[in-house]
Amino acid sequence: MKVLLDIKNTEVPTFMEMLKTFTGVKAESISNRDAELLTEIKHIKKAFKDLEKVKAGKLKIRPASELLNEL
Repeated sequence: MKVLLDIKNTEVPTFMEMLKTFTGVKAESISNRDAELLTEIKHIKKAFKDLEKVKAGKLKIRPASELLNEL
């Protein structure tokens, strides 16, 4: 399992040292940009899953015109 955490820069060294004490845990730092990309990829995957649900008739959608009319 992978977990993405947002930690204050001042706390990173302490947190990374704590993680090293656990067996079976591998920890590495990534840049903020890489973390943002991972989050965006997650959103894109969810959008594709939702699209599949729409195609299968398991999720209802509203026409864009209806949404625009509300504005």
